[in-house]
Amino acid sequence: MTSAESGPPARDTYHHGDLRRALVEVGVELARHGGPDAVVLREATRRVGVVPNAAYRHFADRQALLRAVCSAAISMVAVAMEAELDAVPAGSDPATTARQRLRAVGTGYVRFARAEPSLFRTAFSVATDLRDVTDPARAGANGLNPLKLLGSVLDELVEAGVLAAARRPGAGFVAWAAVHGLAVLLNEGALRGFDETQVQETVGRLLDMVDQGL
Repeated sequence: MTSAESGPPARDTYHHGDLRRALVEVGVELARHGGPDAVVLREATRRVGVVPNAAYRHFADRQALLRAVCSAAISMVAVAMEAELDAVPAGSDPATTARQRLRAVGTGYVRFARAEPSLFRTAFSVATDLRDVTDPARAGANGLNPLKLLGSVLDELVEAGVLAAARRPGAGFVAWAAVHGLAVLLNEGALRGFDETQVQETVGRLLDMVDQGL
């Protein structure tokens, strides 16, 4: 196998003090093309251009690097959801706006899953409690991770009188499970043969179901 076939060449240098960031960035690229199994500490150090032992100052083992890459991927999911939210126009009817924002977070979630299937799989390959709001590595620009972004929109639905306050507890997990399950089915399950029209129709109907079922 030639060096060109073995992957991108190792970096000659990295910014002093940024080795951890460089390793995570390379880990994200490995995950983007090969999923969580491709995140290997030795390969990451080779691509950054340092000896493997240098990585142990920042990551105790391969699993530690994978956790950091997972956090970065989760943050990217949040950013995709924020982009959809930012596109929702401000309206005079709080109920309509809140419903549009609920659809936006679901749309952004599935859109990321479809655009970056290996990163999406990596994001949730390590057990992660997204109820923890203290880790900025998992957050988008607004400081919220995907579950918290969904939760903020559900709170808007309560404030707008769309979602009964008594039904708010646990609603985030139900909505998330539905959208995540569809994303997995579209990427690697029974629905992976759907064309784009079928994908859009199915996503739309699922989001209708979530909205009406909350």
